[in-house]
Amino acid sequence: MTQRFTVAAISFDLDGTLLDTVPDLAAAAQDMAAELGMPPRSDDEVRVFVGRGIPNLVERCLGGRAQNAALLQQAIAVFKRCYRARNGERAAPYPGAHDTLSALRAAGFRLACVTNKAADFTLPLLEQMDMRHHFASVVSGDTLPQKKPDPAPLLHAARELGVQPSALLHVGDSYNDIDCARNAGVPVLGVPWGYSEGRVLDAKDCDGLLSSLPDLLERVALPTDI
Repeated sequence: MTQRFTVAAISFDLDGTLLDTVPDLAAAAQDMAAELGMPPRSDDEVRVFVGRGIPNLVERCLGGRAQNAALLQQAIAVFKRCYRARNGERAAPYPGAHDTLSALRAAGFRLACVTNKAADFTLPLLEQMDMRHHFASVVSGDTLPQKKPDPAPLLHAARELGVQPSALLHVGDSYNDIDCARNAGVPVLGVPWGYSEGRVLDAKDCDGLLSSLPDLLERVALPTDI
C-alpha cells in the first residue's frame, strides 16, 4: 500500500521539479559562450549541470578554463546578464503543476518553494509562471549563506511556515534535495522527470518517487483526514 504522509506543509524544489528551465539556462549558456569566444554547451550538457546554483553551472560549462579565477568571475557575470534576458522565455511548468499547487492550497496545506536558484531569477520566474501566490515561503539560493544539501534552507522554510520539520514534506528531483531533507529531518519524495545532475534517483534513497505531480495528492493525508 502506498504510504500517505501526515504533514501540515509541503515544500518544492523549482528547476526540474515544478518547472523545466533547461531551455532558458542552455540558451543563456550558449549566449555566454558566444560572447566569451568559447565552444557552446548542448542542452543535454547543461541539463546535467543544473542543481547547485549558477556559479557551479558556469564553472562546469567552462570546464578546465574555470581554473582561471578572473575568467570564471567574468563568465558568471556574463551568464547572469544573459540568463536575466532569457529567464522565463521557454521555461514551462511540468504537467499538472498548477492544478496540484492549487489543490494543495485549497486543502489547507502551507506551501514553500526551496531552490538553489538566486532570488533575482527565482521570484520573477515564479511571477511569470503564475506560481508565486501559491507559496507562503520562498527560500532562494542566496536567502541564506547555505544552500541545499545543507539543511538550513528547509529548516528556514519550516520556520516561515510555522511547522516543525517533521510536519513538512519536501519534493525534489535531485540528491541535493534528498540530502537536504535527510539532514533537516524532513520526509522527502523524489520526482524522476527532473535533472538530478545526471544521476537516476533511487526510491530506496528517499521516501518514495512520484509518478507525476498530481500523484502527490494521493500521497498526503488531507487536513480533514488528519
